[in-house]
Amino acid sequence: SWLSLVNSSIYNVTTFAGLGTYGGGFIDGVGTVAQFSSPYGIAIDASNNIYVADLGNRKIRKITPASVVTTIAGSTYGYLDGPGASAKFFDLYGIAVDASGNVYVTDSPGDWANRVRKITPSGDVSTLAGSDTAGSVDGTGMNAQFSGILGVAVDASGNIYVADSGNSRIRKISPAGVVTTFAGSSFGYADGLGVAAQFWNPAGVAVAASGNVYVADTGNQKIRKITPSGVVTTLAGSTVGFADGIGAAAQFNYPNSLTVDAQENVYVTDEKNQRIRKITSDGVVTTLSGSFGNNNGYPFGGFLNGVATDAIFHNPRGVVVDASGNVYVSDAFNHRIRRITPEKILMGDAK
Repeated sequence: SWLSLVNSSIYNVTTFAGLGTYGGGFIDGVGTVAQFSSPYGIAIDASNNIYVADLGNRKIRKITPASVVTTIAGSTYGYLDGPGASAKFFDLYGIAVDASGNVYVTDSPGDWANRVRKITPSGDVSTLAGSDTAGSVDGTGMNAQFSGILGVAVDASGNIYVADSGNSRIRKISPAGVVTTFAGSSFGYADGLGVAAQFWNPAGVAVAASGNVYVADTGNQKIRKITPSGVVTTLAGSTVGFADGIGAAAQFNYPNSLTVDAQENVYVTDEKNQRIRKITSDGVVTTLSGSFGNNNGYPFGGFLNGVATDAIFHNPRGVVVDASGNVYVSDAFNHRIRRITPEKILMGDAK
C-alpha cells in the first residue's frame, strides 16, 4: 500500500482587532479591547504593522503584529496639518505606506476638501497634494485638484496612485507632489491607452511589484489592469451580480478595495456581496471568504468568524495581504479588523 499526501489550504477568518460595539467606538488597546468606528482603508508595512484609516473617528490607527492598537494621528473633524493628535482630518478613505514608513491617506469629504495627506513615521501630518476646491486639475501640490478621491497606493519608487472617483480617473503623484493623469477621461467603460480609457467611479487602487496598477472599477463592476506604460485592460468582471469564473464570466457587486501579492494575485473586497474574492494573474476569480447574512439570500451582512464561506462580513472595505499570505480586511459595519489565515491541511489517500 502507499499513502498519497496532498497539501492544500483552508482559509480561517478570525478577529484581529476591534470589539465591534454597536455604532463603533474609540479605544486604543490590545486585540478586541480596542475599538474602531467604520474603518475604511488599511495598509501594511515591511514589519507587518497594519495601518487603518478609521473613518468614523477621523484618526489614523496602527496595529502591531501582536494586535496592539495605537493612534498615530488625528483628533476632531476638520482640516489641520501638524504633529500627531493636533492634526485634523475630514473623511478618511484610502491609506498606503511606503518603504520608509511614510503613510499616505485620502481625505475627501464631498466638495469641501480633496487632499492627499502624508504622515511621517514620527507622526507629522502635511498636505502632499489637493485643496479645498473639487475639480480635475493636474499640477503641483495644492495647485492640483481632485474630486472624491478614495483608494491610494504607492510604488517602490515612491510614486503615489489615487482613485479619483468623482473624475473617473487614476491620478499619479510624484514624491515631490507633482500630479498628473495616469489613465481615464470621462465616465464610461473603455480599455485603451492612458486618457483613451474610461472608468466609472473607481474606488480602489493597488500597485504590484511589476509596476502594474490594478483598479477596482466600482461603477463598471470590473477589475482593471494598467501597465506601467498606461495600457488599460479588463482583468475580470462583467455585469453586477455574484459569480466565480474566468474573466468576463465572473461577477462582482460593488468591488471596493484591492491588494496584490508577490505572485500578482489580486484580492478584492466585494462589498455588497459581503465577500473577499481572489483573482489570479490570468483572471480566474474565486471566493476566498464570506457569504450572505441570514436574510433570505439577499447579500446582507452580519458577523461570524469561521472557515472560508462560513464566515460573514458586514460591508468589507479595505484589504491587504502580508508576505505569508494572511489577508487583513477592514470590516466596516462590524467595526473590526478581520484576519484570513491560510491553514495547511493534509488529505490522505491510502491504497
